[in-house]
Amino acid sequence: ADQAQLKAVMLGALDRVRDESGKDAPVRLVFEPKSRNQDVTEFANLLLAHTSLETSSSINLVMIGLDGRPGQKNLADILHEWGRFRVVTVRRRTAHRLGQVDDRIHILEGRHIVFLNIDEVIRIIRESDEPKPALIARFDLSDRQAEDILEIRLRQLARLEGIKIERELAELHGEKTELEALLANEGKLRRLVIKEIRADADKYGDARRTLVEEAVRAGVTQTVVDEPVTVIVSEKGWVRCRSGHGVDLANVAFKDGDRLGSAFECRSVDSLVVLTDGGRALTVAVAALPDGRGNGVPLASLIELPSGSRVAHVVAGPPERRVLLASSDGYGFLCGLGDMIASKRAGKQFVSLDAGARLLQPVLFDPAEGQQLAALSSTGRLLIFPLDQMKSLSGGGKGVIIMGLDDGEALSATCVFRHALTLLASTRGGKAVELTVGPKDWEAWAGKRARKGKPAPGRSEAGGLRGD
Repeated sequence: ADQAQLKAVMLGALDRVRDESGKDAPVRLVFEPKSRNQDVTEFANLLLAHTSLETSSSINLVMIGLDGRPGQKNLADILHEWGRFRVVTVRRRTAHRLGQVDDRIHILEGRHIVFLNIDEVIRIIRESDEPKPALIARFDLSDRQAEDILEIRLRQLARLEGIKIERELAELHGEKTELEALLANEGKLRRLVIKEIRADADKYGDARRTLVEEAVRAGVTQTVVDEPVTVIVSEKGWVRCRSGHGVDLANVAFKDGDRLGSAFECRSVDSLVVLTDGGRALTVAVAALPDGRGNGVPLASLIELPSGSRVAHVVAGPPERRVLLASSDGYGFLCGLGDMIASKRAGKQFVSLDAGARLLQPVLFDPAEGQQLAALSSTGRLLIFPLDQMKSLSGGGKGVIIMGLDDGEALSATCVFRHALTLLASTRGGKAVELTVGPKDWEAWAGKRARKGKPAPGRSEAGGLRGD
């Protein structure tokens, strides 16, 4: 149904499409509207909204953070952590370089001492059986310096080499001062990181080819005429919509073997809510339902039923309409019809059901003073209590106990009423009758929420309650 509707919309606006791509224009698509009076902006929005000319790409930003663990982060967090990583990296690099400079200075200082005392060093090496300890003792050298002196060649201690040693020492002392100042000043370290990033960007960067800017996804707003309609749902799950209220349902035709399930008088701007046997709520706009001509479409084609689930109940109406939701294990709660509306096609989990419990037919009602809730058990016990004792849950859930049940007993029907309560009962001969309990009589079954109630008049059938 959605595909047929989209096809009709596109064919009603688009006349033809030409591909004029070539050497002069690598990509050139020409779309011709049906009418020359078509607004260009509206026509472009229609194409962008219903074709793949405009698409969104999802990315999963997973990175190994500074803590060494992988995790999903947004772009701001990634850039923040990368900036901290660069600062830590430059600090470690600077500290490592400072260690190398200190080590080189230490070696060169030992060589400079030898250069100034070359004759004595040669004498000690020539005459001493253990020259290394002798050098350490005579010139107050370290083990590393003494080892280096013994390994170098004499020509490295010539006058020219001495000048190079002094020059390199001066350079290294200057570099050491800069490195120590860099490690001691956080602001100076960060400015170096920024400078390096900008240098890399100038060296390796290229012109941006994709424009990144804040934009709103194109969409087409379809205006729905607010008018009275009647939503008709068959027992086998076929749905359609008839214009107006007061439709004669006796004259509505169905497929062979199918018949009327439920009907709702509402507005075309309202929503139809589908409840699955697992308590999930799915939403279909009433305006999206096919008209009354034909048998309609299957509900399953308009929603995404979870695997293994089936449609349990359907309700339709304005968002402010109140709903009583109850389960066979005696729990229930109040909510607004709008609370069950889901923006996603797959719907949302709304009613929590215990294992073996089933969802009862939702009860739609308009709020009024003095409303009562009637609950009927599978064994024919009836309980009536004020509706204000029930709990409202806009986010859904399990609710509170409506009626106390014995083992093997279930809640079979509920309804909301003010004046009179009608029960479907059967006589001893098995003939189905309706018993109306008036305002003066229903007090006999009145009590508080979560009580067990009393036997109802006659042998009430499951699902046999109607309020007035």
